Amino acid sequence: MSKVFFVTGTDTDAGKTVATRTLINACVQAGLRTAGYKPVASGSTLTAYGMRNSDALFLQAASNPELQYEAVNPFTFEPPIAPHIAASQAGVEICTDKLSSGLYRLQEQSDVVFVEGAGGWRVPLSDSVKFSDWARQENLPVILVVGMKLGCLNHAMLTAETIVRDGLFLAGWIANRVDPEVSCYAENLAYLEANLPAPKLGEIPYLPDISKRDLTAFIDQEQLKALMS
Repeated sequence: MSKVFFVTGTDTDAGKTVATRTLINACVQAGLRTAGYKPVASGSTLTAYGMRNSDALFLQAASNPELQYEAVNPFTFEPPIAPHIAASQAGVEICTDKLSSGLYRLQEQSDVVFVEGAGGWRVPLSDSVKFSDWARQENLPVILVVGMKLGCLNHAMLTAETIVRDGLFLAGWIANRVDPEVSCYAENLAYLEANLPAPKLGEIPYLPDISKRDLTAFIDQEQLKALMS
């Protein structure tokens, strides 16, 4: 049975896609068949091939085996708004059964699947269902991406506490420096290393054109190996 990890963030701009793609690249380089799954995405563009989301396209391109777009991103919405609002405006129900069936198909083809959430941990998929509810339903280990900026300590600690309170395993976390001017970066990082109840899997610096770079050197290979064992 393949391993599955749910990647969430401290907030919308924490860098989940960058971190997820980097984890996929690192696992592929280690010889693992690795798939990226972005089941719900808003902020997409209508193309000649249909609605496409840039984050999902990054995960599709990084994945090995090759995957059809619809396998990576079954629910795609154009406006860059909360998924439950986008779905309501489109007259679509985000059905968790479809999220699960899509995940199971990817598991059949892969050794590892990284599922990228939308927004933060409690983002709603409907008036009654949150993304975290589905992660709990599937009992998915969670990787937390911490956008390193002012306020990240509170966001990271609250999110980690909530994940654990929800009964899920916090498998690890990644520091992603989204603000190059953030004050006391080293002190903030040290606090998180000492207080988050999970190992740090990597530390991604602030870089220009980051979406075009190979960032696997910033993943802790020993921690990743332990995660896959």
